[in-house]
Amino acid sequence: MPTTGDATADRVLLALLTMQRESWEQGILGQALLDLGLDEAAVLVADAVVTRQRPDGRLGEPAGSVGAVNGAACGEVVRHAARSTGGRRYAAALDAQLDWLTRRAPRAADGTLFHLLDGRQVWADTVYMVVPLLALTGRTEAAAAQVAGHRRRLYDTRTGLYAARWDEDRGELDRPGHWGTGNGWVVAGIARALRLAPDRPGDLRAELAGHVEEVLTACLAYRGADGLFPDVLDEPGAFREANTAQLLGYAALTGVAGGWLSRSWYDVGADLLAAAARRVDAYGRVTGVSGAPDFERPGTSPEAQACHLLGLAALRRAGAALSAG
Repeated sequence: MPTTGDATADRVLLALLTMQRESWEQGILGQALLDLGLDEAAVLVADAVVTRQRPDGRLGEPAGSVGAVNGAACGEVVRHAARSTGGRRYAAALDAQLDWLTRRAPRAADGTLFHLLDGRQVWADTVYMVVPLLALTGRTEAAAAQVAGHRRRLYDTRTGLYAARWDEDRGELDRPGHWGTGNGWVVAGIARALRLAPDRPGDLRAELAGHVEEVLTACLAYRGADGLFPDVLDEPGAFREANTAQLLGYAALTGVAGGWLSRSWYDVGADLLAAAARRVDAYGRVTGVSGAPDFERPGTSPEAQACHLLGLAALRRAGAALSAG
């Protein structure tokens, strides 16, 4: 088995590899492997998502899936496989995914992508699924447009937080609660995009970096003594949830490593990851997260496992950047 060089993370990775995964979870696993330098394992992840690619271009989706955008999270690892192996199969698969994402996937009149095939809803999750890939492949304007479209519908300027879902037909929020994981997806998605496309225009980069810091700061107001957050941030009765801390920690540390957040965010990010790490059980499962498959109650999930690994890689990058600076 590939090793991360960290005993706890190795247990987390082993548990992740045994879990049944959806398309985005397979994609985030691939991202974590790339971030940790486990490139050969990442190629195997890419091979699996290309094998399950739908004829319309969606990567990693089984037959009958109604996910419109989640397969795009697999694009980064497929791009890696195309470049590292020279395999035309991977390059063609990436082209098909990008064609679906940029041209044929269902979207609102302003171009904002819908999360599902069977409904006209905009979800916070989509920011993480699509914005990094668009940025990585040079589609920086399209990436920024997706952030803007989601922000117009979901961002609450009063609280500084994102709602979970918007219904385009009704013109109103479908799930107005400020879901912690949803806010985590937004800041982590923007942070990853800024890392993967460091040459994007400076004014746009500064605006997106500032927005990440705004949302991070707003989320931290709901952090409890255990270092974690309510599943719905401003619902005190919601269960305590650990993956929000991992996603926020990843975003903060990615900003420190990239130089677009101040070094003071290093301690915040490291502490967020440490709080979530206290939830790792003897089997390597990150417990007490929004649990698969419906993410409505505490449990475990492949996405939380992968986010633990993303956080470790971001912590290492941020530490190296501070040491070098």
